[in-house]
Amino acid sequence: MDTVDNDALDAYSRVVTGVAHEITPRVASVSVRQHRRGGTAEGAGSAVVLTSDGHLLTNAHVVADATDGTAAFSDGTTAAIEVVGTDRLSDLAVLRADRDIPDPPEYGDADQLRVGTLVVAVGNPLGLAGSVTAGVVSALGRSLPARSRNATRIIENVIQTDAALNPGSSGGALSDATARVVGINTAVAGVGLGLAVPINATTQRIVYALLHDGRVRRAYLGLVTTPAALRPGLADRLGRQSALRVAEVVSGSPAEAAGLQAGDLLLAVDGEPLRDAQSLQRLMFDDAIGRRTEVTALRNGALVDVVATPTELRD
Repeated sequence: MDTVDNDALDAYSRVVTGVAHEITPRVASVSVRQHRRGGTAEGAGSAVVLTSDGHLLTNAHVVADATDGTAAFSDGTTAAIEVVGTDRLSDLAVLRADRDIPDPPEYGDADQLRVGTLVVAVGNPLGLAGSVTAGVVSALGRSLPARSRNATRIIENVIQTDAALNPGSSGGALSDATARVVGINTAVAGVGLGLAVPINATTQRIVYALLHDGRVRRAYLGLVTTPAALRPGLADRLGRQSALRVAEVVSGSPAEAAGLQAGDLLLAVDGEPLRDAQSLQRLMFDDAIGRRTEVTALRNGALVDVVATPTELRD
């Protein structure tokens, strides 16, 4: 190996070592007792320190149906934890420790990532605490279905990485090269493939709601939609290539009351362009509940505006 290769390897190692030094003390191994029909089960995963007053961030599925548990850190600190709030539709949950824990890491913005960006994953795969793996962002904009008791949504802009993740990695930190946490890892499909829920403006809003209210309130229209390509002339006029086709209008829903129909092509909500399911979901938070909402659609070649009043989505 020549000098250039050695220098590159040394630089890579310095980055990974530096990130591990910063992030590992701030990622806990979490164990919970999940209360399920027919008894209880043990659950395990990871969590990242979120605030300086003892909150941690993890995946909702790590603590599903649990109310408390323990968190153990690499410095030997062990804390009892309680579940402050969970949101199955983003696969995020906030926990609270009963004692002082390490300070939080810096959080970044996953929307600034690019394919090929170096990332480092820290977690507790297979019970092996403080494990560090490194790789690159393999793809961006992936979608991950998430289901609650009464609804199914798509987690938007999920990060795909080739940093190895295994069971127990879920809830751990995905960091960029400057030790900023940009995602919460979700181990899927075995060795060699991992996804992470991004830290961005949308998930920051979800985390804020979990911290302050213990849950996320979402607005409900009652539409089942699918992305659809715009015909060339309309695409040129609107400056985008896609919109949302209504596949189904739920009976008794606000969308039905507003007069929306299967086959409508949804172009905008309150003037905000709709390109995909995520662009509509981003608008359906608590501030839209009970608010007059104007939906612009294309029906049989003609533009129509309808007014809907979203209700609250019940979990």
